[in-house]
Amino acid sequence: MIIDNLKNISDYNIISQNVIDFLYGLTSQTETGHYKIDDYSYANVDVYETKFPELCKFEAHKKYIDIQMLLSGKEELDFMPVEGLTVSEEYDNKRDIMFFENPDKISDTVILEPGKFALIYPHEAHKPQMNICGNSEKVKKVVVKILV
Repeated sequence: MIIDNLKNISDYNIISQNVIDFLYGLTSQTETGHYKIDDYSYANVDVYETKFPELCKFEAHKKYIDIQMLLSGKEELDFMPVEGLTVSEEYDNKRDIMFFENPDKISDTVILEPGKFALIYPHEAHKPQMNICGNSEKVKKVVVKILV
């Protein structure tokens, strides 16, 4: 996983110029919905309330890399390698997602906020949508999916 500031996104050659242009065009006023970026990538913009960590699940993908970035609000994102995690919901090929039981110990945690992105590879499990210190808040988030 890579955590960085949006101003540095062009440093990562896995990210196309179309995706970079799309991300730079987003604001907190961007409408929720599904956006096709090009033949290899798309994005979903959603609004939701962050949740207590025990209500969130670790997930991973096989076909797509995620770029997750908040357009408003803050949330905690935990991440760790999928190796050693116990599958709780088998891989769904149509949705490109599988879920894992919450482990006893978390590898790493980051606070996402506007201007900071997380680049998440398929071998990395991540647990999004968590509130910070028990304080739920409404967030707007974009998740870009890049075909591997």
